[in-house]
Amino acid sequence: MKIEGAAGLVTGANRGLGAAIAQALLDSGATVYGAARDPGSITDDRLIPVRLDVTNDDQVSDAARRCDEVSIVVNNAGILRSSASLADGAVEAARAEMETNFFGSMRMARAFAPILRENGGGALVNVLSVLSFISMPQGATYSASKSAAWSLTNALRIELRQQGTLVVAVHAGFIDTDMAAGVSGEKVSPEAVAHQIVTALANDAEEVLADPTSEMVKASLPNDLTTLYPALQAQWDAEMAGSK
Repeated sequence: MKIEGAAGLVTGANRGLGAAIAQALLDSGATVYGAARDPGSITDDRLIPVRLDVTNDDQVSDAARRCDEVSIVVNNAGILRSSASLADGAVEAARAEMETNFFGSMRMARAFAPILRENGGGALVNVLSVLSFISMPQGATYSASKSAAWSLTNALRIELRQQGTLVVAVHAGFIDTDMAAGVSGEKVSPEAVAHQIVTALANDAEEVLADPTSEMVKASLPNDLTTLYPALQAQWDAEMAGSK
Protein backbone atom coordinates (compact mmCIF):
# COMPACT_ATOMS: atom_id res chain seq x y z
CA MET A 1 0.00 0.00 0.00
CA LYS A 2 1.00 3.62 -0.44
CA ILE A 3 2.10 5.16 2.86
CA GLU A 4 3.00 8.62 1.61
CA GLY A 5 -0.04 10.84 2.02
CA ALA A 6 -1.90 8.29 4.14
CA ALA A 7 -3.11 8.83 7.70
CA GLY A 8 -2.17 6.37 10.41
CA LEU A 9 -2.96 5.73 14.07
CA VAL A 10 -0.44 4.09 16.41
CA THR A 11 -1.44 3.02 19.91
CA GLY A 12 1.13 3.25 22.68
CA ALA A 13 2.96 5.86 20.60
CA ASN A 14 4.46 7.74 23.51
CA ARG A 15 7.58 5.59 23.90
CA GLY A 16 9.49 2.49 22.84
CA LEU A 17 8.34 0.59 19.79
CA GLY A 18 5.19 2.68 19.36
CA ALA A 19 7.21 5.89 19.12
CA ALA A 20 9.56 4.24 16.61
CA ILE A 21 6.65 3.03 14.46
CA ALA A 22 5.07 6.48 14.50
CA GLN A 23 8.38 8.05 13.46
CA ALA A 24 8.87 5.51 10.65
CA LEU A 25 5.40 6.29 9.28
CA LEU A 26 6.07 10.01 9.51
CA ASP A 27 9.37 9.55 7.71
CA SER A 28 7.49 7.71 4.96
CA GLY A 29 5.19 10.67 4.42
CA ALA A 30 2.17 9.72 6.50
CA THR A 31 0.15 11.88 8.86
CA VAL A 32 0.14 10.10 12.20
CA TYR A 33 -2.13 10.14 15.23
CA GLY A 34 -0.13 9.17 18.30
CA ALA A 35 -2.40 7.48 20.83
CA ALA A 36 -1.61 7.07 24.50
CA ARG A 37 -3.46 6.93 27.82
CA ASP A 38 -1.91 10.31 28.60
CA PRO A 39 -1.76 12.35 25.40
CA GLY A 40 0.56 14.76 27.18
CA SER A 41 3.21 12.06 27.04
CA ILE A 42 3.34 12.38 23.23
CA THR A 43 6.42 14.59 22.85
CA ASP A 44 6.98 14.45 19.08
CA ASP A 45 5.27 17.60 17.82
CA ARG A 46 4.83 16.01 14.39
CA LEU A 47 2.26 13.61 15.90
CA ILE A 48 -1.39 14.42 16.55
CA PRO A 49 -1.98 13.34 20.16
CA VAL A 50 -5.02 11.21 20.96
CA ARG A 51 -6.21 10.11 24.39
CA LEU A 52 -6.73 6.37 24.12
CA ASP A 53 -6.85 3.57 26.64
CA VAL A 54 -7.59 0.49 24.54
CA THR A 55 -9.38 -1.12 27.50
CA ASN A 56 -11.92 1.73 27.52
CA ASP A 57 -14.82 1.28 25.09
CA ASP A 58 -15.77 4.95 25.12
CA GLN A 59 -12.22 6.13 24.37
CA VAL A 60 -11.90 3.62 21.51
CA SER A 61 -15.19 4.88 20.05
CA ASP A 62 -14.09 8.50 20.47
CA ALA A 63 -10.79 7.77 18.71
CA ALA A 64 -12.62 6.14 15.80
CA ARG A 65 -14.86 9.19 15.42
CA ARG A 66 -11.94 11.60 15.59
CA CYS A 67 -9.57 9.65 13.33
CA ASP A 68 -12.04 8.72 10.63
CA GLU A 69 -9.60 9.39 7.79
CA VAL A 70 -7.00 6.80 8.81
CA SER A 71 -6.06 3.95 6.50
CA ILE A 72 -3.34 2.45 8.74
CA VAL A 73 -4.05 1.27 12.29
CA VAL A 74 -1.20 -0.13 14.37
CA ASN A 75 -2.20 -1.98 17.54
CA ASN A 76 1.01 -1.62 19.52
CA ALA A 77 -0.23 -0.91 23.06
CA GLY A 78 0.55 -3.81 25.38
CA ILE A 79 1.38 -4.71 28.97
CA LEU A 80 3.55 -7.35 30.62
CA ARG A 81 3.00 -8.68 34.15
CA SER A 82 5.74 -11.39 34.10
CA SER A 83 3.64 -13.97 35.92
CA ALA A 84 3.87 -17.75 35.96
CA SER A 85 0.59 -19.64 35.74
CA LEU A 86 0.65 -20.80 39.38
CA ALA A 87 2.15 -17.67 40.94
CA ASP A 88 0.26 -15.52 43.42
CA GLY A 89 -1.81 -12.99 41.48
CA ALA A 90 -1.59 -14.94 38.23
CA VAL A 91 -5.30 -14.74 37.52
CA GLU A 92 -5.28 -10.98 37.99
CA ALA A 93 -2.17 -10.66 35.81
CA ALA A 94 -3.75 -12.76 33.09
CA ARG A 95 -6.93 -10.71 33.13
CA ALA A 96 -5.01 -7.44 32.86
CA GLU A 97 -2.85 -8.72 29.98
CA MET A 98 -5.80 -10.19 28.11
CA GLU A 99 -7.78 -6.98 28.55
CA THR A 100 -5.04 -4.92 26.88
CA ASN A 101 -3.18 -7.34 24.61
CA PHE A 102 -6.17 -9.29 23.29
CA PHE A 103 -9.41 -7.44 23.96
CA GLY A 104 -7.75 -4.09 23.29
CA SER A 105 -6.73 -5.20 19.82
CA MET A 106 -10.18 -6.67 19.27
CA ARG A 107 -11.90 -3.42 20.29
CA MET A 108 -9.67 -1.45 17.94
CA ALA A 109 -10.31 -3.83 15.03
CA ARG A 110 -14.07 -3.68 15.54
CA ALA A 111 -14.07 0.11 15.77
CA PHE A 112 -11.74 0.80 12.86
CA ALA A 113 -12.59 -1.95 10.35
CA PRO A 114 -15.49 0.06 8.90
CA ILE A 115 -13.25 3.14 8.68
CA LEU A 116 -10.53 1.20 6.87
CA ARG A 117 -13.17 -0.13 4.46
CA GLU A 118 -14.47 3.37 3.72
CA ASN A 119 -10.92 4.59 3.14
CA GLY A 120 -10.08 1.97 0.55
CA GLY A 121 -9.08 -1.01 2.70
CA GLY A 122 -5.83 0.13 4.24
CA ALA A 123 -3.98 -1.94 6.80
CA LEU A 124 -4.36 -3.24 10.33
CA VAL A 125 -1.05 -4.07 12.06
CA ASN A 126 -1.03 -6.12 15.27
CA VAL A 127 2.21 -6.07 17.24
CA LEU A 128 2.52 -9.53 18.76
CA SER A 129 5.58 -11.41 20.07
CA VAL A 130 7.70 -14.50 19.61
CA LEU A 131 5.79 -15.58 22.73
CA SER A 132 2.73 -15.90 20.51
CA PHE A 133 4.40 -19.12 19.32
CA ILE A 134 5.93 -20.48 22.52
CA SER A 135 5.19 -20.15 26.23
CA MET A 136 7.71 -19.56 29.01
CA PRO A 137 6.62 -20.13 32.62
CA GLN A 138 8.22 -16.84 33.68
CA GLY A 139 5.71 -15.01 31.48
CA ALA A 140 3.01 -17.60 31.00
CA THR A 141 0.09 -15.22 31.30
CA TYR A 142 1.66 -12.75 28.84
CA SER A 143 2.36 -15.60 26.41
CA ALA A 144 -1.29 -16.66 26.61
CA SER A 145 -2.47 -13.14 25.82
CA LYS A 146 -0.15 -12.83 22.82
CA SER A 147 -1.07 -16.29 21.54
CA ALA A 148 -4.72 -15.29 21.73
CA ALA A 149 -3.92 -12.05 19.88
CA TRP A 150 -2.12 -14.03 17.16
CA SER A 151 -5.20 -16.22 16.73
CA LEU A 152 -7.36 -13.09 16.55
CA THR A 153 -5.03 -11.60 13.93
CA ASN A 154 -5.28 -14.68 11.73
CA ALA A 155 -9.08 -14.61 11.92
CA LEU A 156 -9.22 -10.89 11.19
CA ARG A 157 -7.08 -11.40 8.11
CA ILE A 158 -9.72 -13.75 6.70
CA GLU A 159 -12.65 -11.54 7.76
CA LEU A 160 -11.18 -8.33 6.32
CA ARG A 161 -9.68 -9.63 3.10
CA GLN A 162 -12.79 -8.97 1.01
CA GLN A 163 -12.82 -5.30 2.00
CA GLY A 164 -9.18 -5.02 0.88
CA THR A 165 -7.63 -4.58 4.32
CA LEU A 166 -4.08 -5.89 4.74
CA VAL A 167 -3.68 -7.53 8.18
CA VAL A 168 -0.08 -7.76 9.39
CA ALA A 169 1.17 -9.87 12.31
CA VAL A 170 4.43 -8.63 13.84
CA HIS A 171 6.52 -11.04 15.92
CA ALA A 172 9.80 -10.25 17.66
CA GLY A 173 11.85 -11.56 20.54
CA PHE A 174 13.29 -9.06 22.98
CA ILE A 175 13.06 -5.47 21.75
CA ASP A 176 15.35 -2.87 23.29
CA THR A 177 12.63 -0.95 25.14
CA ASP A 178 11.63 -0.36 28.76
CA MET A 179 9.63 -3.60 28.76
CA ALA A 180 12.82 -5.63 28.22
CA ALA A 181 15.11 -3.39 30.28
CA GLY A 182 15.90 -6.20 32.71
CA VAL A 183 16.87 -8.67 29.99
CA SER A 184 20.57 -9.15 29.30
CA GLY A 185 20.20 -11.21 26.12
CA GLU A 186 20.32 -10.07 22.50
CA LYS A 187 17.74 -7.45 21.59
CA VAL A 188 16.52 -5.95 18.35
CA SER A 189 16.19 -2.16 18.19
CA PRO A 190 12.69 -0.66 18.01
CA GLU A 191 13.80 1.29 14.94
CA ALA A 192 14.69 -1.95 13.13
CA VAL A 193 11.28 -3.44 13.92
CA ALA A 194 9.52 -0.25 12.84
CA HIS A 195 11.43 -0.22 9.55
CA GLN A 196 10.35 -3.81 8.89
CA ILE A 197 6.72 -2.92 9.58
CA VAL A 198 6.82 -0.04 7.10
CA THR A 199 8.49 -2.30 4.54
CA ALA A 200 5.79 -4.95 5.09
CA LEU A 201 3.08 -2.36 4.47
CA ALA A 202 4.78 -1.17 1.29
CA ASN A 203 5.08 -4.76 0.04
CA ASP A 204 1.64 -6.00 1.18
CA ALA A 205 3.34 -8.58 3.41
CA GLU A 206 1.12 -10.26 6.02
CA GLU A 207 3.79 -11.22 8.54
CA VAL A 208 6.92 -9.71 10.05
CA LEU A 209 9.40 -12.00 11.80
CA ALA A 210 11.55 -9.19 13.07
CA ASP A 211 14.61 -11.04 14.37
CA PRO A 212 16.41 -14.39 14.16
CA THR A 213 14.70 -15.58 17.36
CA SER A 214 11.20 -15.21 15.95
CA GLU A 215 12.29 -16.80 12.66
CA MET A 216 13.83 -19.77 14.48
CA VAL A 217 10.93 -20.32 16.87
CA LYS A 218 8.27 -20.23 14.18
CA ALA A 219 10.28 -22.60 11.98
CA SER A 220 10.59 -24.98 14.94
CA LEU A 221 6.87 -25.20 15.71
CA PRO A 222 6.31 -28.58 14.01
CA ASN A 223 8.84 -30.09 16.44
CA ASP A 224 8.61 -27.66 19.34
CA LEU A 225 8.14 -30.33 22.02
CA THR A 226 11.55 -31.77 21.19
CA THR A 227 13.45 -28.74 19.81
CA LEU A 228 12.29 -25.86 22.02
CA TYR A 229 10.67 -26.96 25.25
CA PRO A 230 13.44 -29.16 26.71
CA ALA A 231 15.73 -26.13 27.02
CA LEU A 232 12.94 -24.07 28.57
CA GLN A 233 12.26 -26.92 31.00
CA ALA A 234 15.91 -27.03 32.02
CA GLN A 235 16.01 -23.27 32.52
CA TRP A 236 12.87 -23.35 34.65
CA ASP A 237 14.11 -26.27 36.74
CA ALA A 238 17.39 -24.45 37.39
CA GLU A 239 15.54 -21.30 38.46
CA MET A 240 13.30 -23.27 40.79
CA ALA A 241 16.28 -25.10 42.31
CA GLY A 242 18.06 -21.80 42.88
CA SER A 243 15.05 -20.29 44.62
CA LYS A 244 14.88 -23.02 47.28
